[in-house]
Amino acid sequence: MNGFYLTDQGRVRNHNEDAGGVFKNDSGQILAVVADGMGGHRAGDVASQKAASHLHSKWQEAEKLHTPDESQSWLKFAIQSVNNEIISYANQNEDCHGMGTTVVAAICTEDFITIAHIGDSRCYYANAYGFKQLTEDHSLVNELVRSGQITEEQAEHHPRKNVLLKALGTEYDIKVDTKTLEFEPGDRLLLCTDGLTNKVSDEELSKLASFEGEWAEFCQELVDLANDRGGEDNITIAVVHYDSTDEKRGAD
Repeated sequence: MNGFYLTDQGRVRNHNEDAGGVFKNDSGQILAVVADGMGGHRAGDVASQKAASHLHSKWQEAEKLHTPDESQSWLKFAIQSVNNEIISYANQNEDCHGMGTTVVAAICTEDFITIAHIGDSRCYYANAYGFKQLTEDHSLVNELVRSGQITEEQAEHHPRKNVLLKALGTEYDIKVDTKTLEFEPGDRLLLCTDGLTNKVSDEELSKLASFEGEWAEFCQELVDLANDRGGEDNITIAVVHYDSTDEKRGAD
C-alpha cells in the first residue's frame, strides 16, 4: 500500500483551515485523515489541526487491527476523544469558541478498509467494478435532497450549501458514521474536502479508477482544476492505493 496527501490554500482564502495526512504505524497499516475546520478568527485551522494531529498520535500507538469490528471501535473511540479535546480547548480559549471541523478517516489494511466521517468531507472508492462515493454528507442540502424537497441540481447552487448538520467540536454526544469494505490489490481510496468536490465533478474524480501515474501528479492536477475554477476554498486530498505489484508487503 502507498499513499499521498496534498493540501492547498486555494486562490481566495488568506489561510488554510484544512488538515490531514496519510500515516503508517509500526504494524504497516495506514490511516488517512482529512479535516476541514470552521470557526471565527483562525479557530478553524486550530480545530482541524487538532483532529489530524490527535488521530496521528493515537495511530502511532495503535496495535495491529485484525477485524472490521476492531477498526470501527478504534475509529469511533479516537474520534470521540478528538471531539472532547476540541470542545475542551474551545472552552478554555475565547478566540476558539464555536470552532469545529469535519473529519473523514480511513483505516487501510491488507484485507479491508474502514471509513469513519462527520460532516461533508468525503471518501470515494475505486476498484475493478467501478467508482463510488462511500460517505454521505451531513449537510442541510443533502438532507433536503434525501427528503425530496430539492433536486441534486438545485443543491449545487443552494444558498445554504455549506450549512452542516454535524461537525466535530460542536457537541459532546456525537455519532460517527462508519462502514467497512474489502480492500484488494489494485483498489484505490480518495478522501477530500468540499473545496475539491464543489469544483470537480464525480465524473472527473472517477479517473481515480484508471490512473496509472504518480499520485502526486494526480492530486496536483485535481487541485489545479479546482483553483482554475475559482479556488474559493481550501483544497485537500488524500489517496491510498493498494498497489497490485506490492501485494502483502505492507505500506511504503
